[in-house]
Amino acid sequence: MRRSAAALPAALAGSIALTMTGPAAQAAPARIQPEARTEPIQVPGMIGTAPMVTRATTYTVRRGDTVTAIAIRAGLRTSDVLAWNHLEYSSVIYPGQVLRLTAPSTSAHKPAPKPAPKPAPSTASRSVYTVRSGDTVYKIAVAHGVTIADIVAANRLSNASIIYVGQRLVIQKGAAGSGSSNAGQPASTGPKPVPVASSTTASRYVVRAGDTISDIAARFHVSTQSVLGANGLAWSSIIYPGQTLKIPARVIAGLTAEQSANVRTTVAVGRSLGVPARGIEIALGTAMTESGLRNLNYGDRDSLGLFQQRPSTGWGTKAQILDPVSATRAFFLGRGNATRGLLDIRGWQTMPYTKAAQAVQVSAFPNAYAVWEKPSARWLAAS
Repeated sequence: MRRSAAALPAALAGSIALTMTGPAAQAAPARIQPEARTEPIQVPGMIGTAPMVTRATTYTVRRGDTVTAIAIRAGLRTSDVLAWNHLEYSSVIYPGQVLRLTAPSTSAHKPAPKPAPKPAPSTASRSVYTVRSGDTVYKIAVAHGVTIADIVAANRLSNASIIYVGQRLVIQKGAAGSGSSNAGQPASTGPKPVPVASSTTASRYVVRAGDTISDIAARFHVSTQSVLGANGLAWSSIIYPGQTLKIPARVIAGLTAEQSANVRTTVAVGRSLGVPARGIEIALGTAMTESGLRNLNYGDRDSLGLFQQRPSTGWGTKAQILDPVSATRAFFLGRGNATRGLLDIRGWQTMPYTKAAQAVQVSAFPNAYAVWEKPSARWLAAS
């Protein structure tokens, strides 16, 4: 039976058509499209070259800027900008601040200046050290072979002073014993430390030039996060001179407002001196044992204040002992050559908690401090 061509399958009809056309089909071959190439096409004269882009080496911060936004605009990584400027993710930048947008030079002919680790122990020798990221007064003192008291006196710092990256400190051995009436006192210029807030209600603070949220929080002995939260700010927020900030008064769990304020004072003084956490905990437990963490104007015989220090045994005047900052400083550093502070006790870091406290206090009840070892760690963590 014959079938029509229309009834044939399409594939078979196509093959028959090809067979019937014969050689004529070769006269116009189909054009085959080349496969797409994935290799990069190199343009003659530009192999291995890239357009040169001139980029600024520094940037002056403007209101509303963040480190991340600045890094993106400059085509950099945020982490690099932070590292080149000795900043952390929690650092606050401010209008007018100049940020580096290039890595510090590592050229062999311009090595970065390094301070001598231990200058000659002469009372007349003076050197200047520029504070770096991660420095503390204690760390700087150890590296230069001087005492914490020497640095505090030579730079007219107070126990509430905060050192910062880029700050220049005078290093002078024996400065604490120079007899200067200004030793250990803040300089006459510059912002003065803000007293500890002892009330349970929030107070207010007007921002001054050069302030950062971290510095303000440290002055009031509250956490940076609590200041940010009280004012609806973020870590990237910019504060400016004249701005009014709420300062929250936070009570530590299990303590009164007065005790909480004294905990924060003790912690702030310890941290400003670079005292390790263990030393601050010992101070807190000692104060709780001696006075219930209260600044008492009475005690056994002539004992006074947080640590029940006695004027008659060289711990200072009545006014000095009743000043919580001064009393805490004396607990850590001693008072001149009359008394020994915790940092003067050889090997205190490895002593049992109660023995370290007793080495400073010389109490009639040497084991009374042990009960506060764990609570003092919690108070420090909450500060």
